[in-house]
Amino acid sequence: MLQSNRARLAPQPLEAQARFWWKMKWKGLALAPGVAVGRAFVAQSRSAPTANQRVSDPSEVDLEQRRFDQACAISLTELQDLADRTEKQLGAESGAIFRAHALLLQDPLLLSKVKSLIVEKSIRAESAVQSTREEFAQMFSRIQDPVLQERMADVNDVFNRLLGHLGEEQVAPPEGDDPLILVSQEILPSMAGRWLEKGRFSAILTESGGSTGHGAILARSLGIPAITGLRGLLKHVHTGTALVVDAREGLVVADPGPEALAAYRKMAREYASIFGRLVENRAKKSVTADGRTIELLANVNNAADARMATANGACGVGLYRTEYLFLTHPTVPDEEEQVGVYREVIEAAPGRRAVLRTLDLGGDKQVPWLGTQHEANPFMGFRSIRMVRKHPEFFRTQVRAILRAGIHGQIQILFPMVSHLEELRQLRREVRRCMVDLARRGIPHVDSVPLGILVEVPSAAFMIRQLLPEVDFVSIGTNDLIQYFMAADRDNPKVAHLCEPFNPAVFRLLHHVAKACASAGKPVTLCGEMAGRPRCLLPLLGMGITRLSMTPAVMPTVREAVSRTRLETCGEILRKVKRFRTFSGARRYLTKATLEVLPDLEIIDT
Repeated sequence: MLQSNRARLAPQPLEAQARFWWKMKWKGLALAPGVAVGRAFVAQSRSAPTANQRVSDPSEVDLEQRRFDQACAISLTELQDLADRTEKQLGAESGAIFRAHALLLQDPLLLSKVKSLIVEKSIRAESAVQSTREEFAQMFSRIQDPVLQERMADVNDVFNRLLGHLGEEQVAPPEGDDPLILVSQEILPSMAGRWLEKGRFSAILTESGGSTGHGAILARSLGIPAITGLRGLLKHVHTGTALVVDAREGLVVADPGPEALAAYRKMAREYASIFGRLVENRAKKSVTADGRTIELLANVNNAADARMATANGACGVGLYRTEYLFLTHPTVPDEEEQVGVYREVIEAAPGRRAVLRTLDLGGDKQVPWLGTQHEANPFMGFRSIRMVRKHPEFFRTQVRAILRAGIHGQIQILFPMVSHLEELRQLRREVRRCMVDLARRGIPHVDSVPLGILVEVPSAAFMIRQLLPEVDFVSIGTNDLIQYFMAADRDNPKVAHLCEPFNPAVFRLLHHVAKACASAGKPVTLCGEMAGRPRCLLPLLGMGITRLSMTPAVMPTVREAVSRTRLETCGEILRKVKRFRTFSGARRYLTKATLEVLPDLEIIDT
């Protein structure tokens, strides 16, 4: 019965469907999950101005400058309105993206550069803007840091807006109800504000851009399936091309044959139907079939995510990534602004319960005002809490803001990237110092707050018994822990397969941490993508881990799996998984075991 149900619900992966014909396919990096079938809409301007369109009469130079000033004024008004609307719908961090665009539009250097070109070369305003854009692009191309390179999307967005008001023809999506898939070189933030929030597109595909780009952050906030890193896509896909998007696998197919098209249309309907049914159960408590409560918490980046967590039935925020405020901010947010943003997230969190992770900058999350470090291996370099020694006041400002915002809910503070006991003790001293400072100045704040560590460095996992007396709780960050444990960059497609969570050694390491926490009576939460993978649920429950923090989108699926699971069977499943010697053997076994409790597994999990 289970086999026939699986066959009915989910077509095999496209690579396995030899009978299905398609013209071309691409594999990229999935930014947000989902399945979609539709026609491509390629977001490109029909023409780009040349950099040498001269004015016919020198007297027109003043007119061109006035045209540029008018385009700036109109663009500025649009950006301020867009920032207000986005902030209202998606939170302060998302609105800050467009406020940063407005600041760029008012940059005296940019304005004087364009006006100087108009005067010195006697060229039209749009040519001066295009020439300045090309100069910016060359400058960004010389930057080695990929995160800072992503910020060119914001610069392009501002220039595109100016050119639009200077008369360059912009291509808009066609009206109608037919599903469209947005195809672009990159996700520009204005696309999210202009098109995506209106629900016109069922998926987003881009050649470039990364997971920390502003457009990607907005796409995830809006819940739109998105895939990036699809090199060569724009050479072969044009507006009107039929596309299949499977964002579970990061897979895109152009011009699919009739059988593949029919199968994936059915899959998209089943995907939507299953998720719709699961979301309807959001008010249902997360309790196993034998009556044990499992806490499902949410990983969030902003208040909009926290509201989504509430809507999906989370019992709290298990991981608030505070660095996204800094990544989307034009400058350094001061203490007062941080207090406001943290308060907004805490008040939006389910039950006003939130674990706030201190800044985890560096690695793939760089900000220019901390000074860009060009390191051979930035993920293992000067990042996260390792920056505290060099920038102590920067860290203290954030801690004070968290302590002040904490009076509006139940908070805990989580320290990332702790690798040894001395680091942890220094961080605890800094928190005590901030409390004393706030008390001395008579500023309201929480005078007691649980402190925890995010176990994501293997040394912390192996030294967990020595660290536990210094903390009130533990979270396990499986994304980084697995990649450091396996010595494999999870974003590198050549070795990303090594970061799959089905390695028996990973389960042994996690069990070691879970047992130590249980012996010390310290609560433990598992965070990261692994927490939302139904195939991993049974052995995790077998370890005694009953707090899972995940992206809100997968919460309904995990809740359903929990409700069909009996804890008495999970211990034996864990013991068997730990005895396997291969990835593939463990994955096959877990797939079979999970299908017994969640027959729809293969359509809703990768």
